[in-house]
Amino acid sequence: MSGESAFLLLLALAGGYLAGSVPFGLLITRLAGLGDIRAIGSGNIGATNVLRTGHKGLAAATLLLDAGKGAAPVLAFAALSPEAALAAALGAVTGHVFPVWLGFGGGKGVATALGVLLALAWPVGLAACATWLAVAALSRYSSLAAMVAIGLSPLYAYLLADGPAALAALAVAAIVIARHHENVRRLMRGEEPRIGRRGGQGPAPDRTE
Repeated sequence: MSGESAFLLLLALAGGYLAGSVPFGLLITRLAGLGDIRAIGSGNIGATNVLRTGHKGLAAATLLLDAGKGAAPVLAFAALSPEAALAAALGAVTGHVFPVWLGFGGGKGVATALGVLLALAWPVGLAACATWLAVAALSRYSSLAAMVAIGLSPLYAYLLADGPAALAALAVAAIVIARHHENVRRLMRGEEPRIGRRGGQGPAPDRTE
């Protein structure tokens, strides 16, 4: 790998990280006068927790913006090289999960990961989105739907795209699923909240949804 290629990959990784680290859920809820989303429900900054405020429009906006911030750097760097697009994809999900602006305590990265997958290879992204919708409709558990959808994305990428895309999807899936470890425990105990449940005000014990 030449020095120029290495620099491009680092630039793509950093660009993806900066794009992914924008906390749209936090910004939107503050602009709407709802205070700090981290003091509501699970304390997470993603669309699922925004939905717990009872504002479906804000949750939808958060979902679209979080997906967009994953897709945008991938599409931008794809114009330069496929490898740079993969680096941007990994950076975007890492940025959402570990944003420097929030002390590296971010969201689960599901919407951002779906945006990344749609930008890398739209059939893979659509397959993951369809999986999420199907599992969510059947179980009413957002976390379970996310883990199944993102967990199957490397297989979808292998079948519908190529090897590098499958490796990128595998890395993204590892990050997202690792961030759901508390959800796994709650699912096993039967304590995981279902989609649509509102969260009350007050300090959240963790940021796991």
